Amino acid sequence: MKITLEELRAWVAVVDTGSITAAADQLSQTSSGISRALSRLEQKLQTTLLHRTTRRLALTEEGQIFLDHARQILASVEAAEEQIALRRETPAGRLRVNSATPFMLHVIVPLVAEFSARYPQIQLELNTDEVLIDLLEQQTDVAIRVGDLRDSTIHARLLGKSKLRLMASPDYLAKYGHPASVADLANHRLIGFSYPEKHNRWPLWDSEGEFLLIKPDVATSNGEIIRQLAICGQGIGRISGFLGRDDVAAGRLVPVLEQETREMSHEINAVYYRNTTLAAGITCFLDFLSEQIASKPLL
Repeated sequence: MKITLEELRAWVAVVDTGSITAAADQLSQTSSGISRALSRLEQKLQTTLLHRTTRRLALTEEGQIFLDHARQILASVEAAEEQIALRRETPAGRLRVNSATPFMLHVIVPLVAEFSARYPQIQLELNTDEVLIDLLEQQTDVAIRVGDLRDSTIHARLLGKSKLRLMASPDYLAKYGHPASVADLANHRLIGFSYPEKHNRWPLWDSEGEFLLIKPDVATSNGEIIRQLAICGQGIGRISGFLGRDDVAAGRLVPVLEQETREMSHEINAVYYRNTTLAAGITCFLDFLSEQIASKPLL
């Protein structure tokens, strides 16, 4: 008997999710059905692909070799389906997008309804990570990265730039006053990053004409948390334009030291691997995102 695509999909899903139950949920099948598919696959191949215990699943050496081929086969099938969809001029299929949580919440999520209405046959899968990910390992089609790019194995498309500004809540400024100079920051609570240190460079000159390195009174690893702390009146924070623009418009945050602020911004890039054929779904998504950012700049 020949191996079927359903058996390959079940096999890859079990490996990716780490369990038969999770794979069944992902594929909308029963656990017994997934288990039978794996058994048939191993019987057809006349080898053991997985060591099963009550706690975990572990790939055999043959399983690892077969997994790589199975991924290639499924990717080829998806590419063929994509080409047929292109002939119908209707991009279709699953599109896996990854970004840091703040960008996902404030830029991508508000655009999902319009994108889905324009491309109803594209199924978006939105995932977040606060650290850089391996696109292939995480099965990601395109990732949005904020800041410097150092990976030479990827293609990048610049979507825009987001200015960095100092902001605080009206309540905080009413209580502690507006700083009139860089030196006045010594009398204020500063909200910054716990790591890396370069994220605590603020768009202000220090005494040596360099960007000011601050020591935060409250530190976190996430820009969205800095935004929330600032809104709650916990101090002054350096906030990206795409995070704070709606808060400034609504009066939840107020720019601080605008006259002293120097030009500092983060590039917003969409990235994908160089050895990836750019699928129609990715092209549609990037064109759409570029269009939306151009109409509402990441100020």
